[in-house]
Amino acid sequence: MIGVCIPIFTTSVPALKPDGDLFVVIKAFACGVILATGYIHVMPDSFADLTSPCLPQHPWHKFPFTTFIAMISAIFTLMVDSFSLSYFKKKLPMSSSVNNLETTKELELGHGLAIANGHEKNVNAEQLLRYRVVAQVLELGIVVHSVVIGLSMGASENPCTIKPLIAALCFHQLFEGMGLGGCILQADYGVKMKVIMVFFFSVTTPFGIALGIGLSEVYSDTSPTALIVEGVLNAISAGLLNYMALVDLLANEFMGTKLQSRIKLQLLCYIAVFLGAGGMSVMAIWA
Repeated sequence: MIGVCIPIFTTSVPALKPDGDLFVVIKAFACGVILATGYIHVMPDSFADLTSPCLPQHPWHKFPFTTFIAMISAIFTLMVDSFSLSYFKKKLPMSSSVNNLETTKELELGHGLAIANGHEKNVNAEQLLRYRVVAQVLELGIVVHSVVIGLSMGASENPCTIKPLIAALCFHQLFEGMGLGGCILQADYGVKMKVIMVFFFSVTTPFGIALGIGLSEVYSDTSPTALIVEGVLNAISAGLLNYMALVDLLANEFMGTKLQSRIKLQLLCYIAVFLGAGGMSVMAIWA
């Protein structure tokens, strides 16, 4: 909750506003954490589950299900991204029809600036729409794997496993939350939608832990059913998180005009990405 709320409640600090340099660097660090979470934590967990000796040799040991499911998940995320944008973009011309009529009238009078203003409004509306789709899809991916890791920790009875897992969870949930909070802030949602998204991100891991504790008597993390369910959900999360981190967050930011026009800031952001990804990767030593 602290992580996801930091970007939202620090808008009063000029340096931490969405268009500020420090905000961009912090978001790059959080994106590195999300990327490492997918590659270093979630995907290996899926491999371990779906290649477990507790599962039958056929078909689980005959085909790389983890990477296959992650690939399908990434493609499906692209489809959701693409179709959502296509659907909502169709509504943009309708909402800006008045602006377009005014622009046409002014153009007839020879005011070329009106075209630039009308184009800028459409571009801003499309960018805002993009931010909103990214925020919602990213939250979906984070929520899925948060429930899974919470379930695993809640069902565990080994202190040697639980203690490092708590440290790893606190670290990556904090910075995942900061990355998501940055996306929510850029999406410019109303108070109600912000509260809903913050709430669901904040409660999913505790909910998974409570569910794991409640099911600990009947739940066995080595049972074939549990391994398959966890492995498939982790693979789906890995594909979604990797796609979101690379395409919607990092590529979108680094290919944007702000970083493309400022090499020093771009370099700082790359360093931040490596630090975030490196810090999250080091956590894999313990959990």
